Amino acid sequence: MAKPIVLITSASGRIGKELVAQLASEGTFTIRACCFSMEKADSLKALGAHETVKFDLNDSATWDSALDGVSAVYSASLDPMLEGHLAFSKELGNRVNQIKHVVRVSCMGADTNTASYDPDVHSSREGAAIPLMLQHYWWGEKVLIDAGLKVSVLRNNFFMNHLLKTDCDNILSEGWFSNPLGSARNSFVATRDIATAASVLLTEGPDKHADKFYDLTGPQPQNMAEIALDLGRAMDKNIEYRAQNMADFEKDFGSTRAEFFEYLSNGFYCRCSPDFYNLTGAKPTSYYDYLTTSGVSGETGLDELWQGNLWKKGEDAMKGAAEVKK
Repeated sequence: MAKPIVLITSASGRIGKELVAQLASEGTFTIRACCFSMEKADSLKALGAHETVKFDLNDSATWDSALDGVSAVYSASLDPMLEGHLAFSKELGNRVNQIKHVVRVSCMGADTNTASYDPDVHSSREGAAIPLMLQHYWWGEKVLIDAGLKVSVLRNNFFMNHLLKTDCDNILSEGWFSNPLGSARNSFVATRDIATAASVLLTEGPDKHADKFYDLTGPQPQNMAEIALDLGRAMDKNIEYRAQNMADFEKDFGSTRAEFFEYLSNGFYCRCSPDFYNLTGAKPTSYYDYLTTSGVSGETGLDELWQGNLWKKGEDAMKGAAEVKK
């Protein structure tokens, strides 16, 4: 009997690569990995993908071949690609009899499902609205739910590998990094843990996990001084944290990202969720262990740190997505 086909979007991303490798070792699915550039096809097949297909959220001409025969979808998209995700999700809804399960990557605190269910009483400074990025994450969930699909959502804390990526050059050449998080504690999550949870949801299926939302965090909240110590220990190098004020951070990366970092600064993401343990029976990966040990795909967190970066100083990567309407 043929195995069901799972479509892995963003397959060459940090979560996607690990998910391909984990699902391949588990053996339940025929794995179809999406590639924006087919130059990455061979590396994905080396990780265990049975098929690769060219796929672009912003090009609907690539969708039919990607979805042919698919019954489960791992749905992930870069923050600036919101509009493409919304359109593709509606196409999944047009195939509701075919698509039996969608596992969506989102963010802890997406819109009103937060510390307060009243959007006017929120965990931020007085008078601040829900950050636009969190609203976008909720739109990304809701479009799938409204389409009538069976959806499971992984609401993740801030990714460990995203935390310092904008300062890679400084870390390597001068031994320091900066951001406005300071003494605020956040339970940053390892991308390999997200992949592990996604593998469990896909393998155990919609009968157990449809219409459920899981918060994923690290095992402990850490401040920037502690992060610097862990990174320095992993690199065998002295690493210094240099505080940055929020105004300068906003100049570097734009207002949409800055208001999200304000959430990180005010304690909203300090809590540790039991959901990863409840799904997998294992404790979440610590930051030091993430940096120094390999996932199933063979990469350590340090390997990931030096790879490509969406967030570049002097560029507002969210400018286009901020104009998208529901």
